Amino acid sequence: MLGRVVRRLQLRWWFPTSLTARVAAAVVLLVAVVSVLISGLTTAAISSYLTRQLDTKVAASHGRAVGALTKGVAQQSKPPPDIENAHGQDAGTVTVYRTDLGANGNVITADGELNPLSEQALGVLGTIPAAAESETVELPGLGQYRIQASRLGDTLIVTGLPTKEVDDTLASLLVWEASLSTLGVLAAGGVAVLVVRRQLRPLRDVAQTAREVSGIPLAAGEIGMTARVPEHLTDERTEVGQVAVALNTLLGHMEEALDARHRSELQVRQFVADASHELRTPLTTIHGYAELSLRRPDPEQLTHAMGKVLVEATRMTSLVEDLLLLARLDAGRPLERRPVDLTRLAMESVADAMIVGPDHRWALRLPEDPVMVDGDEQRLHQVVSNLLTNARRHTPPGTTVTVTLSADDSHLAVLTIHDNGPGIPETLQRTVFKRFSRSDISRTRDSGGSGLGLSLAQSITEAHGGALTVTSRSGNTSFTLALPRTRPPASSSDRHFLPEMDTAPGLSSP
Repeated sequence: MLGRVVRRLQLRWWFPTSLTARVAAAVVLLVAVVSVLISGLTTAAISSYLTRQLDTKVAASHGRAVGALTKGVAQQSKPPPDIENAHGQDAGTVTVYRTDLGANGNVITADGELNPLSEQALGVLGTIPAAAESETVELPGLGQYRIQASRLGDTLIVTGLPTKEVDDTLASLLVWEASLSTLGVLAAGGVAVLVVRRQLRPLRDVAQTAREVSGIPLAAGEIGMTARVPEHLTDERTEVGQVAVALNTLLGHMEEALDARHRSELQVRQFVADASHELRTPLTTIHGYAELSLRRPDPEQLTHAMGKVLVEATRMTSLVEDLLLLARLDAGRPLERRPVDLTRLAMESVADAMIVGPDHRWALRLPEDPVMVDGDEQRLHQVVSNLLTNARRHTPPGTTVTVTLSADDSHLAVLTIHDNGPGIPETLQRTVFKRFSRSDISRTRDSGGSGLGLSLAQSITEAHGGALTVTSRSGNTSFTLALPRTRPPASSSDRHFLPEMDTAPGLSSP
């Protein structure tokens, strides 16, 4: 295990780490391998060619040597003991005549003279078989030779030419190949570094963008718009462009997430501040009446104080329950799911609103068949009641509030609460569903609300997979509640009727 770790550390030490260096090293290695292969093949081909040329010369020299011996045999009755001339032979040619009686051999010098071979050279050539063709031998004092041998009668004829010219040519060729290959490898390395650096420049720009973003403090505050990879580097046909597009997409998602987190933090802080403000007033009232009761233990005064304490405690309880419900909805806790007759729920809610708001005119328009939805009946009743309460509180007496229920072709149940009151200011319409949002910026409780009614209605609606929207202008305000509907059960076709209310100025119903 330790040995493997040491070897890996050594490899990391020797191998380059940057992509430019790695690509350049790969190019250099590839050029070097190709150069070695080409040089090797070229050397082998030229060596083979030169060797064949030399063998041709050896064969010609051998033929001339055999021819000279044949003439001698024609003139004499026995082989000549000596080689008398070297007409037509090249410098360096070795010729040996060998019989059972002995051997004669000489070599032609560069001046054309015949020098006898040494005993060591004759000994080496004397071991050559009679049918040897194109063999290479090392002759003492002369070097390497390509030789050829044949027998004529009782005489063994051996002829050879030196391989020095071939060896010198190959040595020179190897020097040139090594020099040119080295220059080629160095040139390829330099060009590879320049080209790779140029090609990787967009990747460095992408990395620079990533470094700029990594330096942004992401832990606190609003992030806003971060750096982006330039558009000219986002060509998805290239690998760098694909990385750039992916990074820009990631930065966009990161900005959205961080901005959402920042907005959530602001909402939480505002929520805590508003909740504290809402709870502080009833607590102050309770504290004041408690002190008053202790200072003046009058039974009548005590009864009045306890009544005020009960009212404020009830208000605090309602506020805390609303806050807990919002927290559960924010946490994504599922609501109860069972069939709910939205027709009956609308009728009951309007009946309750008639009792609480006798100075308003209430109109109810329902379809012939019951409209069914799946959901929590108590929470849906709370949504409709909050919408009706909002219409009653923020419109003057005599305003007509119309509740219309319909089932459209897109499998939605649509409940619309319309009034002809003064409308919602345009600046408030954007924040009407936010928590603790009120048209009364002084936070007085003349209307009796805490600013959570519409926020609760929207949260409950979204928890049922529906949507709650508002449109408003002077004399025409509509809250539209859309919920996924289901088929009504067979036993739900009966219609519940609203109780007759003598205190209501007017009620219309189909």
